[in-house]
Formats: sequence, structure tokens, C-alpha cells
Amino acid sequence: MSGRKETVLDLAKFVDKGVQVKLTGGRQVTGTLKGYDQLLNLVLDEAVEFLRDPDDPLKTTDQTRHLGLIVCRGTAVMLVSPTDGTDEIANPFLQPDGA
Repeated sequence: MSGRKETVLDLAKFVDKGVQVKLTGGRQVTGTLKGYDQLLNLVLDEAVEFLRDPDDPLKTTDQTRHLGLIVCRGTAVMLVSPTDGTDEIANPFLQPDGA
């Protein structure tokens, strides 16, 4: 066993690439990952927040808010995923209204 501690999440491959970050409380932002630390604090440039639906706070809308350069606190980060190579698909488990 090596003396070097390995992390489960290797963010080095996402530096200077687009990432999508989901935060506790339902916020969702995308931007270019500029840096991170061992506590999962993230620095995102050209960040854009997807605004939530006022009627249903669990859903995001197509409305966005440009934030610029931001720091996401590691304790609030729930998910980090690359924006390249991901597509949104329809929910296959959603039942039609008539069923």
C-alpha cells in the first residue's frame, strides 16, 4: 500500500473544463472549473445558475442568472459532473397523464 492518500473524486481532469455542480438546497450551477481543494471547495469561472420554479422549488427552469467567478463551498457540493458528453433525456419512468 502506498503512502499517498487517494481521493475518490479526482477533479484534476476537469480543471479548465465545463462542469455542472448541484448544491444542497437545490441550487444548480455550471461553469469552468478553475480550482479546487481537499475540502471540495470549487472555483468556477463564467458560472451560470439555473433558477428554480417559484411554484415548485424542486424543479429548475430555463431561466438563468450569470454569476461570473464564484466559489462553491465544499460542504454544500453534492454533485460534480462534466458538461461535455452529457445529454438530457426524457424520464422513462414518468407515466402519461391518461394512464
